[in-house]
Amino acid sequence: MKTTWTLKEKSTGELLVTIDGEEWANAQEKAFNKLAKNFEMPGFRKGQAPKALVRKQMSDERIMVEAVDEVATDALFKGLEEHQLNMITRPTLDIDKMTKDEVTIKFIVTVAPEVKLGKYKGFTIKKKAVEVKDKDVEKRLKDYQERYAELVEKRGKVAKGNTAIIDFEGFLDGVAFEGGKGENYPLEIGSGSFIPGFEDQLIGMKANEEKDITVTFPENYQAEDLAGKEAVFKVTVHSVKQRKLPELDDEFAKEVEEKDQKFETLDDLRNYVVDTLTKEKTEEADQNAENELMSKVVDGAEVEIPDVMVEDELNQMVNDFKNRLTQQGLTFDLYKQFTGQDEAKIREEMGKDAYNRVKVRLVLSEIAKQENMEVTDEELEEEFQTIANMYKMDLAKVKEQIDANAVKYDLRIRKAYDLIKQAIK
Repeated sequence: MKTTWTLKEKSTGELLVTIDGEEWANAQEKAFNKLAKNFEMPGFRKGQAPKALVRKQMSDERIMVEAVDEVATDALFKGLEEHQLNMITRPTLDIDKMTKDEVTIKFIVTVAPEVKLGKYKGFTIKKKAVEVKDKDVEKRLKDYQERYAELVEKRGKVAKGNTAIIDFEGFLDGVAFEGGKGENYPLEIGSGSFIPGFEDQLIGMKANEEKDITVTFPENYQAEDLAGKEAVFKVTVHSVKQRKLPELDDEFAKEVEEKDQKFETLDDLRNYVVDTLTKEKTEEADQNAENELMSKVVDGAEVEIPDVMVEDELNQMVNDFKNRLTQQGLTFDLYKQFTGQDEAKIREEMGKDAYNRVKVRLVLSEIAKQENMEVTDEELEEEFQTIANMYKMDLAKVKEQIDANAVKYDLRIRKAYDLIKQAIK
C-alpha cells in the first residue's frame, strides 16, 4: 500500500491509499468468491453454479467494488498509522481511481486539530472585592416574601402582577386548533408565558367577563401551521387574584425553610441572608476572575476547530437542556410553545457557547500536553470512586460503563485549569 496525506482546512484532509499488485489481485479474488456464493443462475441452485460460468456473467466493476469493501478498513488504518493521524470522527470514502491492476481509495478524514498556544502563564488577575449592601439584603428578604405570598381573591379589574383564572380556546379562521384550549388556567399577568399581546389584553377585565382576544403568532413559532398567523382566543375570566405579602417579622421568619435551616427571629433570617449573599458574591467574583483569565489564555491560542466537534458539543448541550426541562416537570415541546422558539433558534443561540467550550477544552488539553501532566493510578481510582458516590452506583459498575481514558482526559484538563488559575490573586 502507498499512502499520501493532504491537510485541507478545519483539520480535515484527504488520505489517499493505493493498493496494487498481489494484494489487489487477492482482494478481487476474495470478493468474487464472496459474490459467487449468493449468485443466482438459471438451472442451478443459489450459489451452486460453476465459478467459470459465474465469472463470465459477473462484471469486473462489481467485483472490484466489492474488493474495495474488503480492503477499505485495512487501508484506512494503514494510512492513519503511517501519517500518525488522530481521527476524531467517521471518515467518508470515495474511489479516486480503480482498474484491475490497482485502486486508489480517497478518505476524507477529520483529525484532532493542532493547537498553537499563546501565553498561558505569567498573568495576574485581581478578583473583585466582595461587598454585601443593605439593598441586596432587603431585596433577598423581599424575594422570600414573594415566595411565601398568598394568592387572595381580588375585587375589581385584572392588573399587571395579578393572576387571572381563565378558560381559553384559540381559533384560526373560525376553526379551533389543536393545543389552543385550556380551562381554569392560572395566568400571571406580565409573566410573558403566553403569546405576545395576549396577557396585555386581559388587563381591565373582571371576574365572569368574556372577551375575544386577537393575537398574531411569532414568525418563528415552532408550530409551522400557526407561525405568523392571526388567531382569535375566546377567553372567560373566572376570578382575579392578587398576591398578599406576609409581614416581615419574627413570625414570618419562623415560617421560612431554607436548606433545612430554621429561624426563630427576623434577625436570624437576616444573618443567614448576609452569609448566603457573601458566599454567592464570592463565588461570582471567583467565576468572573476565572472567565477573564480563560479568555486571555484562549484568545491567545490559534486553532482551526472542525465543524463536527462543535456540532457534537451543541448536540450535547441541547440534550442536557432538554433533560433539565424534564427534571423541572416540563417537556421540550411545551417550552417551545411558551417561548415561541423552535429547536433551530435554540441551537443558533447555543452555537457560540458550543464553539467556545470546544476551544477551551482543546487549549487546556494542549497545556496539559506541554506541561507533561499525567494521571496516576491512584488519581484515576479516586475519581472513579467520586463518580460512584455521586451517582450512588457500585464502583465496579462505574468502571464498566465509563472509559478510563475519558476520565484521564478530564483529569488532565482539570490539572491544566488548576495550573493557570494560580494567576488569580
